Amino acid sequence: MTTPSGAAGPARHADHAVLAEGLVKRYGGKRALDGLDLAVRRGTVHGVLGPNGAGKTTAVRILATLVRPDGGRAAVAGHDVAREPGRVRRRIGLAGQYAAVDEILTGRQNLEMFGRLFHLGTRRARQRAGELLERFGLAEAADRPLRTYSGGMRRRLDLAAGMILAPEVLFLDEPTTGLDPRSRNEVWDAVRSMAAAGTTVLLTTQYLEEADRLADRVTVIDHGVRIADDTPAALKGAVGGDRVEVVVRDAADVPAAAEVLARVADEGAEPYADPEERRLHAPVTDRVAALTEVARTLQDRGVGVEDIGLRRPTLDEVFLRLTGRRAESGDGDRAGRAEGERETAKEGAAA
Repeated sequence: MTTPSGAAGPARHADHAVLAEGLVKRYGGKRALDGLDLAVRRGTVHGVLGPNGAGKTTAVRILATLVRPDGGRAAVAGHDVAREPGRVRRRIGLAGQYAAVDEILTGRQNLEMFGRLFHLGTRRARQRAGELLERFGLAEAADRPLRTYSGGMRRRLDLAAGMILAPEVLFLDEPTTGLDPRSRNEVWDAVRSMAAAGTTVLLTTQYLEEADRLADRVTVIDHGVRIADDTPAALKGAVGGDRVEVVVRDAADVPAAAEVLARVADEGAEPYADPEERRLHAPVTDRVAALTEVARTLQDRGVGVEDIGLRRPTLDEVFLRLTGRRAESGDGDRAGRAEGERETAKEGAAA
């Protein structure tokens, strides 16, 4: 197998937990994936970003051997997903968008059940459940019914279930969708813990902050193809450096503020202005001097300011620049979901 960069497959398998080249998946007349390339280094957290319909969930389903690709090749943990699905499944964990745990059982019973399903045996399943409950901060709630758990606790238990066999690679498909900020932080801590223990994590997410906080590297996909791949810092750096941002009190002052910002903006750069939000910003090199001059000049001209400060580009701006749209909540592959689930059932029966 060759990688997207053309290097020989065997030489790269030692460094990469996931390698995909030219993945294609069709659902009827729609191409969910249209030649996707992906390379995930071992022991890292790798984020996959994309607008709705980009193919994120389809890619995860193929890599987790739940759906067969119509073209291209992929290997996970050194094994081909199409030719060796059984070997891949023994080395991976998967947590989908919706928790797969049982509401009636306790947290401990859920994990023991998953252990038995993975053929660990009663004693080993009980031992592994205890280890994971401690690791994910759920030991005190271990014997409570799951219906008493918060959203974050349920999601952490779901992640723990995916770690029953201590997988080499864990796939997380939008792991924090619908969670409140506190629960989201709890899940993020759990993901960091898994990565620190040596598990390679590939996550798709609708939250740009999530990728920024967790991912060592980010792949942005759109219309089923890769359009960018780099570290979060490098992606943000490609958009530009520091910026002075101003929010004026009165929309009528937007033109005057734009004139002031134009004086300190980098050569060739025009200030960006959003009249509806009364927000303006411009890229600057000498950040402190630029901020001081803008603040003083606006005050001298009597322009009322609600907010002013320095900031750096966000992944949201990268996303907007690359795709032409902002990140949206929700699943990105609805068109193929029903057919994909039917295919998954067939794969499970065949296995």
